[in-house]
Amino acid sequence: MSLADSIFIKNCTDILSNGFWDTDFDVRPRWEDGASAHSIKLFGLVNRYDLSKEFPILTIRKTNFTAAVDELLWIWQKKSNNIADLNSKIWDAWADENGSIGKAYGYQLGVKHAYKEGMFDQVDRVLYDLKNNPNSRRIITNIYNHQDLHEMNLYPCAYSVTFNVTGGYLNAILNQRSQDMLVANNWNVCQYGVLVHMMAQVSGLKAGQLVHVIADAHIYDRHIPLVEQTIKNKPFDPPEFFIDRSIDDFYKFSAASVGLKNYNSHTLGKRIAVAL
Repeated sequence: MSLADSIFIKNCTDILSNGFWDTDFDVRPRWEDGASAHSIKLFGLVNRYDLSKEFPILTIRKTNFTAAVDELLWIWQKKSNNIADLNSKIWDAWADENGSIGKAYGYQLGVKHAYKEGMFDQVDRVLYDLKNNPNSRRIITNIYNHQDLHEMNLYPCAYSVTFNVTGGYLNAILNQRSQDMLVANNWNVCQYGVLVHMMAQVSGLKAGQLVHVIADAHIYDRHIPLVEQTIKNKPFDPPEFFIDRSIDDFYKFSAASVGLKNYNSHTLGKRIAVAL
């Protein structure tokens, strides 16, 4: 069993057994038919993945690895907030008539800020510090900009990353305010696992640990049968992660620059309804 599988099974079992239901409250999320999307949740899940040992992708259900990486690069490399720059439809419901999701995600990473060394956006500052100040305890990105929240079509879910170099390994903490466990949990874990690998490679480092901190980890009511089936599936062996070792510039990576060898997984067998 992969570590990602074991962590996901443990998390979901814990939520279903010990979670808090919000059925007595008027909730914001809705299903496509307009019904309230209620959920059962736990507060404060913390998961740790060692990227030097295996890549943290689920095998008990399929994660669309290529689409996940494409969205990661849309945010972190293209620094875009327009769905025209994205090769999937996952953000369509949040886009306006011009395709913009407002001043969210990639937009925030692309805003330049003044430092004593000059002007950097958040991504370029991380890259600069990893090469020039690897022992810094200040290598942090944060896209939860309160000043711009009213102009975001969706408040950021995964909002902050803290990078830390220890003994030649690049580690990261991903902070997330809210997590739909079935739809988004492993999607985000895979994305930021890839990001650590990419950042490490172009900085002359090795990929180390990814710590995922989730404030509100929840399972929606209509997802429970799918989650119950998923955590009963027999896991496969974890796949082998590969990355194009010739790339030394973060902006030269593409979704095709990384991949998985021998990735076997179960399929859910039905469309997953998404709460909006």
